[in-house]
Amino acid sequence: MTTPAEATRYAFEYPDEAGYPDGKGTLSQDQTVLIDEVVDGPHASAINFHLVNDEKAGLYSAIVGDSEIAGLTYNVTRDGRLVLLAVSVYPELIRRVLDDVRTRGNRITILCPIVRTFIEQNPEYADLINADHPGVTKTVA
Repeated sequence: MTTPAEATRYAFEYPDEAGYPDGKGTLSQDQTVLIDEVVDGPHASAINFHLVNDEKAGLYSAIVGDSEIAGLTYNVTRDGRLVLLAVSVYPELIRRVLDDVRTRGNRITILCPIVRTFIEQNPEYADLINADHPGVTKTVA
């Protein structure tokens, strides 16, 4: 049985562009684990990695040595907004991507519930969200 706190932690509503007819997507077990890590885990990077932005592929990657350890896919809209789609993470990648987005002067739309949770836990990044196209939002229990 799900507790009220768990129901709120894992409850998201998606915009029409996400492709869910009912506006709700089901989180995978991996996604719930990553949300738990973002909410409950340490907020400092334990791994030193290099951030690579492959603009042609629409992918930010975290690279350690010769290995990609995480990635965050995105699309760019005509108005230059980044639509953050999905993350295979280590949460520090989200922080580094958002720092890069800020440096470039872009705004974001979030379709990844892990990125949404990260920003909720780190509200200093909330100003990067495009007000007209915020993307996935938390539901109120």
